[in-house]
Amino acid sequence: MDLPAWVVSLLEGGPTSPFRAEPGRVPWAKTQATRLACRAPTQAWLQGGAPGNANPGDMLHLTAGRVGSLVARRAAIALSTSSVRMASHGHDVAEMVDMSQPLYWDRLDTPLPDRPFKDALTATDKSLKQKEKGPWSQLTKEEKIALYRLTFCQTYAEMKRPTQEWKTVLGGVFIFLGFTGLLVWWQSAYVYPKRPKTFDEEWQAKQIKRMLDMRINPIEGFAAKWDYEKGQWK
Repeated sequence: MDLPAWVVSLLEGGPTSPFRAEPGRVPWAKTQATRLACRAPTQAWLQGGAPGNANPGDMLHLTAGRVGSLVARRAAIALSTSSVRMASHGHDVAEMVDMSQPLYWDRLDTPLPDRPFKDALTATDKSLKQKEKGPWSQLTKEEKIALYRLTFCQTYAEMKRPTQEWKTVLGGVFIFLGFTGLLVWWQSAYVYPKRPKTFDEEWQAKQIKRMLDMRINPIEGFAAKWDYEKGQWK
């Protein structure tokens, strides 16, 4: 690193320089220049052509490649392990569905799905599709039904057919109500305290007699509705 001449003369220890050399000490300019030279990258290192030095771009590319291969290998091992575990437990491994491709489904609000129900056609199906291009008067009823089943899985009558799902829903509701009743009974038997004695009929009768004896609200209230001469309610 080249420095201006006046900076070098100042750093080497002139008569007014604060960095002038002292006996037994290396001038500050030489040590600083060495530090800058060590920290500054050389042109050969930047180009990757210095003997014994690797190109930083190649090293970074090599590291990224190793990390990518390691991640891919770990992911493959994890997927294979999970598949083996599911197969060992008797579960069918579901295939991933590509949602970007046209899909088929039976819905009342979608009379024409994005793709036919049956994609892989057999030789019989292919011959039937070729026959479909001709006059339909030559097709039998069974062939028309077979052509329909190649395009659709269910008819509207089959989709509207009532199911037995209401039994499952009703059974779930009854199970929930039964569990709730069992929980309420358990709380009333083992959690809640005993019923207060103020709810007893005898206690309430004594309380009413005491309120009448004290003539509570004698003008328009409780005691005003009691006939003290006859001893009964008015």
